[in-house]
Amino acid sequence: MAEAARRALPDFDAAGAHFVLVEGRFYDDLNDMLIAGARAALEKAGASVEVVTVPGALEIPVAIEILQHQVEAGLRRIDGYVALGVVIRGETTHYEIVSNESARELIALASRRRLAFGNGILTVENHDQAETRANPAKSDKGGDAARAALALHALKMGPSR
Repeated sequence: MAEAARRALPDFDAAGAHFVLVEGRFYDDLNDMLIAGARAALEKAGASVEVVTVPGALEIPVAIEILQHQVEAGLRRIDGYVALGVVIRGETTHYEIVSNESARELIALASRRRLAFGNGILTVENHDQAETRANPAKSDKGGDAARAALALHALKMGPSR
């Protein structure tokens, strides 16, 4: 999306909130950019940030389910999640499986559990497309995903927040 066409979101106050970035680490350089963008957006809002790393995009929903179970058991506090990763099309149908199934399960999980959640898993044709989208100085999709999670967190907190 062109920068001029981006719809402005309000600044969110998430002081005291704790967000977890769950990254499917497959491309180090791209993931580092996604994390930088997401971290900057969350810290700007006053939230603390933790990073949990899993091997790939398919493991992200499972990790969030495990973490949310720990929250519900009183073992930890998490106010929101941001899924981050990169899936680049290859020569097989694996791309479609990973892209579709991770997105489907993340939306189902977030809806079912009423999670403050942002999806920053990039699905692209090549590394150059991914770099443009991941780079905080360009498309900043990690930051966009964090701002989505912040918007849902604000909604969960209600009108007084």
